[in-house]
Amino acid sequence: MSVTSPAASPAAIAAPVVQSAPGYWSGVTRRFLRDRLAVTCLVILTALILAAIFAPYLGLADPYKASMIRRLKPIGFDGHPLGTDEQGRDMLARLIYGGRLTLFVGLMPVVFAFFIGSALGIIAGYAGGWLNTVIMRTVDVFFAFPSVLLAIAISSALGAGIVNSLVSLTIVFIPPIARVAESATASVRSLDYIDAARASGGGALTIIRAHVISNVIGPIFVYATSLTSVCMILAAGLSFLGIGVRPPEPEWGLMLNTLRTAIYVNPYVAALPGLMIFATSLCLNLLSDGLRSAMNVKD
Repeated sequence: MSVTSPAASPAAIAAPVVQSAPGYWSGVTRRFLRDRLAVTCLVILTALILAAIFAPYLGLADPYKASMIRRLKPIGFDGHPLGTDEQGRDMLARLIYGGRLTLFVGLMPVVFAFFIGSALGIIAGYAGGWLNTVIMRTVDVFFAFPSVLLAIAISSALGAGIVNSLVSLTIVFIPPIARVAESATASVRSLDYIDAARASGGGALTIIRAHVISNVIGPIFVYATSLTSVCMILAAGLSFLGIGVRPPEPEWGLMLNTLRTAIYVNPYVAALPGLMIFATSLCLNLLSDGLRSAMNVKD
């Protein structure tokens, strides 16, 4: 699996979006709100996040309480709307609580990589020369390895756990974001207003802060959002392999792993964590498509 989303390749969105017009972001918001599918996905994701955050106040069953006499009960069982898992724990509660870890481990590495990769790419793209060569050739080293294998290798070396999963996934996503940032910055650097800022005596840091960042941050952000679904799937995959979140914590990938032996006994309950991963990643992809369309369309 590559960290480059098929719906948003670096080449497709690396071109900067000039944001000099005061109403640029209001125009982006207006175009985004016209995309009903993207707005629907945003509403679904917001509902998932809010449910995960306020899970203790929703009156759910204890997600850690096991009951051997209620193992693998079907969907609709009395007191358990989505059945129970292999240890008799309520599936509805574990899915909602599991959204906390799944979304956290799926989103935070992209956030960290966004800031680190953007900084590296902007510096490399604006400075050029030997500094660009050093930064981008180092980034290219990571592209020699498939993202899945790289994440597994780093997580295996660091050991299982939430923190180690965050570190490994952040390292995986820094290179693609840095490459998009470098490409967008290199395009902006040659524009007339940058030359005018240099001629007026502006320093490199001032020009980057005042002119470069505002014109490249949009494409970088859109590309980063396209990576969130991939990151969430990778995080779930690490937990599925036993090198991510540790039991008994509720996490969708880990739940999918522990329920795989029950697929022939109660396949509908066993498929629920996978369905949540699929639905969430699909909404993230469609939301990313909506953001990209809104930011690329010009009035």
